[in-house]
Amino acid sequence: MPLPFLTADRAFESADDVALPFDDRDRWRRPYRPGPWRVGAAAVLLLLASYVLFAAVIIALTGSVSEASVVFGIALLVIVGALRLLRVGVWVSAYGLRRVDFLFTRTVPWDRVTAVRTVQQPVRWLGLPRTIQGQALLLVRHDRAADDVSVLLTTHNADFLARAEAFDRASDAVEVWAYEYQRS
Repeated sequence: MPLPFLTADRAFESADDVALPFDDRDRWRRPYRPGPWRVGAAAVLLLLASYVLFAAVIIALTGSVSEASVVFGIALLVIVGALRLLRVGVWVSAYGLRRVDFLFTRTVPWDRVTAVRTVQQPVRWLGLPRTIQGQALLLVRHDRAADDVSVLLTTHNADFLARAEAFDRASDAVEVWAYEYQRS
């Protein structure tokens, strides 16, 4: 079964002469692969869901269908959470830039984007309150104050922890998308 979200940046590795190497630019795509921390956490959640599903089958076989349906619902919530965890990240298309968090999704059209730039600053380590020195890809918007910027990617989030080259490629790809669509 092909997993297209794991092969998102192959086009960026192979197309050196084209800034945006996609034919269909209207489709939302993540210009990088999800990191091993994110994929590992999703795999652990799916493993947990398989045990919960097995427990639901055993509970159903013992005759308590209502309790089995509750446990089955819990397993479905864990599966949906694992799949949503894999979708978290920055997505780009001709329409704009989309930041997908675990619970929320925010889309910013390209005409509202002032700049997308990489800066050196304290960043959160795996989204925890602890901050360490790293790089961050920032989004500056027209309709916000100059000091109100959104952090899109960091070198220490679940996608790029211990993968500095992958962060550089991903931030460059997002910056190229922003540059291309700010020109037009």
